[in-house]
Amino acid sequence: MSGLGVSAPRLLLRKLHQVMAGHGDAEQRLNEIVRLIAGNMIAEVCSCYLMRAGDVLELFATHGLKKDAVHQTRLRLGEGLVGDIAAQARPLNLSDAQSHPQFAYRPETGEEEYHSLLGTPVLRGGRVIGVLVVQNRTQRSYTEEEVEALQTVAMVVAELVSSEQMVASTEFSDTAGNATLPHRIAGSVLAEGLATGYALLHEPRIEVIRALAEDRALELQRLSKAVEALQSSVDALLTATNTMFQDESREIFEAYKMFAHDKGWLKKLEDAVKTGLTAEAAIKRVQDDTRARMKEITDPYLRERLSELDDLANRLYLHLDGHEMIDRRNLDEDTIVVAHAMGAAELLDYDRRHLKAVILAEGTRSSHVAIVARALGVPVVGQCEEIVEAVEQGDFILVDGEHGQVFLRPGEDVQEAFFQNVGQRAKRQAKFAALRDIPNVSKDGVKLSLNVNAGLLIDVDHFHTTGADGIGLFRTELQFMVRSQMPKVDEQTALYSKVLDSLDGAPVIFRTLDVGGDKVLPYLKTRAEENPALGWRAIRIGLDRPALLRSQLRALVQAAAGRQLSLMFPMVAEVSEFIEAKAILNKEIERASQRKGGAPSKVNVGTMIEVPSIVWQLEHLLKEVDFVSVGSNDLMQFFFAVDRGNPKISDRYDSLSPSLLKLLRKIADDCNANGIPLSICGDIAGRPLEALALLGLGYRNFSMSAASLGPVKEMVLSAEIAKLQKFVQGLCDVRDHSVRDQLRAFARDHSIVV
Repeated sequence: MSGLGVSAPRLLLRKLHQVMAGHGDAEQRLNEIVRLIAGNMIAEVCSCYLMRAGDVLELFATHGLKKDAVHQTRLRLGEGLVGDIAAQARPLNLSDAQSHPQFAYRPETGEEEYHSLLGTPVLRGGRVIGVLVVQNRTQRSYTEEEVEALQTVAMVVAELVSSEQMVASTEFSDTAGNATLPHRIAGSVLAEGLATGYALLHEPRIEVIRALAEDRALELQRLSKAVEALQSSVDALLTATNTMFQDESREIFEAYKMFAHDKGWLKKLEDAVKTGLTAEAAIKRVQDDTRARMKEITDPYLRERLSELDDLANRLYLHLDGHEMIDRRNLDEDTIVVAHAMGAAELLDYDRRHLKAVILAEGTRSSHVAIVARALGVPVVGQCEEIVEAVEQGDFILVDGEHGQVFLRPGEDVQEAFFQNVGQRAKRQAKFAALRDIPNVSKDGVKLSLNVNAGLLIDVDHFHTTGADGIGLFRTELQFMVRSQMPKVDEQTALYSKVLDSLDGAPVIFRTLDVGGDKVLPYLKTRAEENPALGWRAIRIGLDRPALLRSQLRALVQAAAGRQLSLMFPMVAEVSEFIEAKAILNKEIERASQRKGGAPSKVNVGTMIEVPSIVWQLEHLLKEVDFVSVGSNDLMQFFFAVDRGNPKISDRYDSLSPSLLKLLRKIADDCNANGIPLSICGDIAGRPLEALALLGLGYRNFSMSAASLGPVKEMVLSAEIAKLQKFVQGLCDVRDHSVRDQLRAFARDHSIVV
């Protein structure tokens, strides 16, 4: 049996155009459409299921199945093959549908005699509103051309289904629900802060009012003009960012420019128009394909690339003639940007005076947009899966970037409570600012060192406004993550030199490359791992690829010529790893001393304590290092055998568990006994109650986010460490799950601000 011929897609679209322009109600035209599809695809069956209220798919039209099944056969979202297509929002091509585990038999349809099946979602405004299916008796695989043709036809069906006539005649319900009611959505904090404003849809809902082209040459001309305008605007954006961002962030925008000129993407758009679609429908068709691919890909780098193509499709749509362009650089009111996903370049396109926050349906803390947003001080809440469907343009929104919550169209009581929190936060920030220049000394005279974490030059630019003593952790991997190729030694040297210059003598500790796990380098070939957090990452990569580690150490040594350099190696599990890495460093120091620039005046080399095994080799490790730094996030993850990124189990341990405190006490006791400087970074270093416990265990050097510095400093100034130490030491030996309540009671009784 042959499938769809080469010229058939154009012929089918021409016939569909006639049906759309013809007489009869919407349901009659839908019946005619499924008959035409079946005839042109040489299929015995073509059926159209539409989404009803309650996430139920109902058979609305069919050619080939029993007519009595129309409006009677219903499947829940995810039920059967049709429900699976809708749930996954992707096509399904099966030569033997009945052998598929998702197959659900409906006797009233009479479909038991049909074996092969091709189905595709019907999408409107990014939402699945139905499913289009063709079936044949014989077992056959449908061609790629047939899959694409059915997806194109599904756009025409979406246009018809969304018509006012169809909505009125069938009580077709939008599954997004009532868009006027208050709504709370839980997500994940990608960048901290509180904000209020009015919703602006970053991704315009590409409304394909007319899917079929009347003049193909005219549509190609419209597309060409829009592409030219898009490329010019992206080039201008890159020029503007040159004055705003430093070298390592500029790489993000260079990659964005490359995608805007990508010939493969542009050819897909042209080919879609040549099949008979309008320019708008072609953009929508290619964008739907991109989003379907994004759902199937778990690799964070590839997802980042696909999200940039998604951004470009939205921008291209707005460049088509007749579409109103939003002046993102000059917003009229405080704005909350809402998006599926977002590239860093897009974030910079918004008016910084009125951009108050960003809400994403997807996103991670390591994504480009989150990195840049934190540097700019813009709150971001991600993983809000339902946000795009639930929000309407102009909705008033409250964004809680401290607890990962979003409030759409909030009631007066919620607004009142939120604004109280905003006011209290503003007062706290003013109070912390007043403490900035006060020395970091406890109430009983113990001097402490409070430092900040950094990873971009933007972070360093803000350093002098924080009141921090130094940078306790500079994450060098961010420079590698935002580039499409390995940064050269001279590029790394330039970055590290700028960091040292900006600090103007204040201490900074560079952590060597910590990638792997969820931090992927596109140019570093790796294999998929079952447990990437426990796999090939950090110092393991450096020692297995010594050229990579050597080039970074060479850059650090060159950047610090004539001045002090402090660096540490991550995820060291045994002393031999540290000795091997330090030997590579020593060779680079010796090499630099013989060159014109010279070596650093002094090099302090340390390691992070993140893997529990190294704690039992401290006796030997402390003879080799100049300092150590506890990386609390990974240490806790490995200590409790709990994935901190998994919400189902991440709360099973408490950072104030007696067993963890006992481990941290051992590290502090051993370091202090051997006179080795000790610091701690990670989440617990930046939370006042946890930091209070650390003070009692003997920790005096902390590194945290800039936002945490004020609260921790306020606690330090109010604490008497002599009284605290004996109390905390006793907590290490209790049997409780957590000593949080006991510690909080101690703070309250001794007027310590936590």
